[in-house]
Amino acid sequence: MNHVPYAIEMVNITKRFPGIIANDNVTLQLRRGEIHALLGENGAGKSTLMSVLFGLYQAEEGEIRKNGEVVKINNPNDANDLGIGMVHQHFKLVECFSVLDNIILGVEDTKNGMLQREQAREKVMSLSKRYGLSVDPDALIEDISVGMQQRTEILKMLYRDNEILIFDEPTAVLTPQEIDELLQIMKNLAAEGKSILFITHKLNEIMEVADRCSVLRKGKYIGTVDVAGCSKADLSRMMVGRDVEFAVQKEPAKPADVVLQVENLSVASKRSKKNAVSNVSFDVRAGEIVCIAGIDGNGQSELVFGISGLENVVGGSVKLCGQDITRAPIRKRSLMGMSHIPEDRHKHGLVLDYTLEDNMILQRYFDPEFTNKFGFLRRKNIRAFAERLIEQYDVRSGQGPITVSRAMSGGNQQKAIIAREIEKDPQLLIAVQPTRGLDVGAIEYIHKQIVAQRDAGKAVLLVSLELDEVMTVSDRILVMYEGEIVGELDPKTTTVEELGLYMAGAKKEGSAQ
Repeated sequence: MNHVPYAIEMVNITKRFPGIIANDNVTLQLRRGEIHALLGENGAGKSTLMSVLFGLYQAEEGEIRKNGEVVKINNPNDANDLGIGMVHQHFKLVECFSVLDNIILGVEDTKNGMLQREQAREKVMSLSKRYGLSVDPDALIEDISVGMQQRTEILKMLYRDNEILIFDEPTAVLTPQEIDELLQIMKNLAAEGKSILFITHKLNEIMEVADRCSVLRKGKYIGTVDVAGCSKADLSRMMVGRDVEFAVQKEPAKPADVVLQVENLSVASKRSKKNAVSNVSFDVRAGEIVCIAGIDGNGQSELVFGISGLENVVGGSVKLCGQDITRAPIRKRSLMGMSHIPEDRHKHGLVLDYTLEDNMILQRYFDPEFTNKFGFLRRKNIRAFAERLIEQYDVRSGQGPITVSRAMSGGNQQKAIIAREIEKDPQLLIAVQPTRGLDVGAIEYIHKQIVAQRDAGKAVLLVSLELDEVMTVSDRILVMYEGEIVGELDPKTTTVEELGLYMAGAKKEGSAQ
């Protein structure tokens, strides 16, 4: 067999950061026209390796070859010139620009100094049609859903005619339907001869689309396998180094008093004249996990903003343990026993340029434990508190409590937020997409934490787009569609298909269907 050179070959790559070797002598070989999955725990070095390939980082050792020739990639422009494109886990979009402007940014066609916007629009619309990536080219990024931003990022790559496509955790923010569409898009791209590197934690997706899979663990290369010849259990063992429980173990719920009472709540929409949440009522009791399910963009985010105080409500009321908190400031809600694991960990979860230890006490820095009577922070106590949480929740970072949060992997940022919110010992835990972007080992751990909160008599409001999570973790499911609750389902008796029908608006409780 003639040896066809690899589309991309990364040979003996080593990349160091303060206190950590992120990539330790890693070799990765991508064939032309294949979908090659890169699997590993949070902080295993997957995103770092891809950032080296995309020119965002320079490796201290090793080399990159394209079609057998050694290439030097000093920055993302070099990568683009070599036909390498990347969709980042945390999108690189200009919030106040439109979708169209973001796609053409950096490769604008001009004629006599004028931007050729119409031609660009035509190319974007034909790409969007061809790959099933429907977007509104004129919408501003700040007004569109995360799933829509994801599509914008993919169109950015296709617009540049890139041959090698890196998808970094591309499905972390998508709904089940969007994930199916994306996986189909990836298959179509590979069939057209494009080579895809697919970073993910989701074993189902690897089994469905990947040809081969390379595994990293703690920065080291573990091996590459043909996906057709292995099982999910094999992959998870390579990734975590032990057997993982995929099923959530829990006893039946024992609901007690109502902790959260939402009555006729309406929240305005930033995108349209119609309210994002209209006239929604439900209760969450101590000792139960109530899950809000739905396709992204059906009002779940706004509902949580209204309950947690991030947005003002336009009608209705919210009560916590019998007290009206509809207009209460966020700090008061927090002190009354509300914890919130937010959907967007960068925007609402962390101060990225603070250290890990300072992020751990964001809502409690004024406690006597952390601030003395003269108003000075008790640094020793803060450090000890952070170290305990880091240990307990297995938050991995280069420099422990003094690591700047921005430098941590997405999954470890998520674990830090979860540690902080659960440690407040809340009456109500609002968890929005708590396992987004986490590996199987971390998901197993977080699910145990959420169930433990329920068993300790806390009320848990879970908002999730992951159907597996909705079905296995919740005690009751409320489905949101276009800002309203259209059904209440029991996970023990419903099916994924029925849930999907409610989510798509094809079925409504009380309707004669």
